[in-house]
Amino acid sequence: MRHLYLQIYFAFVAILVVFVVLMSLTVWLLRDRDDRIPLDSLALMATEVLPPPTAPRDELDEAINKLSVMFSARITLRDQNGILLSHAGKALPPPPAEPGADNFRHRRDWRRPVMVHLPDGRTITASRDHRPPRYGWLFALGLLALTFAVGAYPLVRRITRRLENLQRSVDALGAGALDARVRVEGKDEVANLATSFNLAASRIENLVKSQRQMLATASHELRSPLARMRIALELMEREDRPELREQLKRDITELNDLVGEILLATRLQAIGELEREAPVDITALLADEASRFGVRISDRPVTIDGDARLLRRMIRNLLENAQRYSGDAIVEASVRRENGAAVLRVEDHGPGVPEEERERIFEPFYRARGSRETGEGFGLGLALVKQIAQRHGGDVRCLPRPGGGTRFEVTFRTDSATRGKPAR
Repeated sequence: MRHLYLQIYFAFVAILVVFVVLMSLTVWLLRDRDDRIPLDSLALMATEVLPPPTAPRDELDEAINKLSVMFSARITLRDQNGILLSHAGKALPPPPAEPGADNFRHRRDWRRPVMVHLPDGRTITASRDHRPPRYGWLFALGLLALTFAVGAYPLVRRITRRLENLQRSVDALGAGALDARVRVEGKDEVANLATSFNLAASRIENLVKSQRQMLATASHELRSPLARMRIALELMEREDRPELREQLKRDITELNDLVGEILLATRLQAIGELEREAPVDITALLADEASRFGVRISDRPVTIDGDARLLRRMIRNLLENAQRYSGDAIVEASVRRENGAAVLRVEDHGPGVPEEERERIFEPFYRARGSRETGEGFGLGLALVKQIAQRHGGDVRCLPRPGGGTRFEVTFRTDSATRGKPAR
């Protein structure tokens, strides 16, 4: 069963059914043993104990009382015509007069009176009043408790054992074991909880590893501008050189941009949803940013739902990256709708990206071969592009450009794109 409450419910129902069956069987056995009247013994004893029909009433009463004590039953004596002669206890009714009444004396149903025909024509009717076993209610409660204890233990132990395994994994994860996982058993709520824990633990592990890697790489990246700034300051103390002041300004700008990139990347990893979301004319954003770089764009109005600040940052990073590797060639950019999705393309005329590196260039602080020698870029720009695209329900790909160069293609799926909205 997929639901834990159903397992518990049906388990208790099954336990109650078993209890009812056991209790009914026990009562039946006890009644059969205590209340059945042996007909053969009753006939034999009646023949020996009863006086002849002509005996006085006192003798008959004494003999009937004696039989009543011997069999712990009510005894009634009647003549062949059904007239009452004597009885011990409440007088029992005469046998039925309808056809087939002879079965009455041979009846084995101990819950009803039995009758014995004597050789002289008289009949003896006997019945034993059922009395429940002494302390029967205590026995019933004990049987119920035992049935519940035996029947519920496997179910409860199975549930608690899985919860104990889950608790151990949670404690291990809290203690720093990021690879702690729990085995998923069954298909109920506990299994769903274990699956959710494993997914959450995987996300935490990936996030912590990413943060550690980013911190280590960022520390290395921060050393370069800081070292250049220190050297420039030492040289400026000796002599006033304008080029050093310019270099110092560039290093400060680079350092500030790097810190901003790191903070934005950290915030994007932490947030689960966009902080602000509204219809954004992505074509207008592209035109605004392209005017700063002299980029040629295709004017196709497209509006999507998202955060304008993040989308502007994504477009700026793509254009800066394209301009860095295009040299004097013109960077081309466009936005259009294809198959119900909004597609943003930025193309450069650079050397291109090797196929084996087209996925890795979106990793934080990863630089393609040759970029280290140029000293340009921080290794976070394209990583931010991918994070921003994913936060808007899209994705980004690095593709070869026909005729040489690189094409970056950002696709926003249908649920992110707003159809039929003209640009403002």
